[in-house]
Order: sequence, then structure tokens, then C-alpha cells
Amino acid sequence: MHPSFRLLPFALAIAAFAPFSVAYADDDRERENLARLEHELALLTREVRAARGDAPTRARIHFQYEDLARDLEMIRAGIADHLSAPRQPRPVEPLKGDYRR
Repeated sequence: MHPSFRLLPFALAIAAFAPFSVAYADDDRERENLARLEHELALLTREVRAARGDAPTRARIHFQYEDLARDLEMIRAGIADHLSAPRQPRPVEPLKGDYRR
């Protein structure tokens, strides 16, 4: 058997799993970005509550700080829910391993 044929199963295995390592890297990057957004939304919610305390009481039209804070919290909770969901790997079909017939 030619030596290059012995490397064929190894090369095919690497080629088969390469997209998964890239997908996990993308997954990790997305999780980091979402965690940062969640943190920023928590900080922004605190700022909105502080601004509510400084809002003029005699204004003709009042900004609805509570609605804004509620919406920000809903978005933050959605991100937190996504981040806490279990990471389930997709099933991978096993390699045959025997290429001779």
C-alpha cells in the first residue's frame, strides 16, 4: 500500500472536524459579545433609573423612564436566557474507518 493512502483516513478526519472547531470559535466569540452586551445593558439600566430621579416633576410631558428600564431589562433577560441555555453539540455520524472492499 502506498504511504499516502495510510494518511487518507487521518486527512479526512481532520477535514471533517475542521468546520466544528471554527463553529465553536464563532460560538465563543458570540457568547463573549452577548455577555458584554448584557453587562452594558445592566449598567445602562442603572443610568436610566438615576436619570429618572433627576427628571423634572413639573414638566408638561414626562419621559417614561420606567418603560425604558423595563424594556432594557427584558432585552437583558433575553440575552441572559440565551447565554444560560445548555450548549448541545450536534450529533456527528461516525466515520466508517474501513475503506477497502
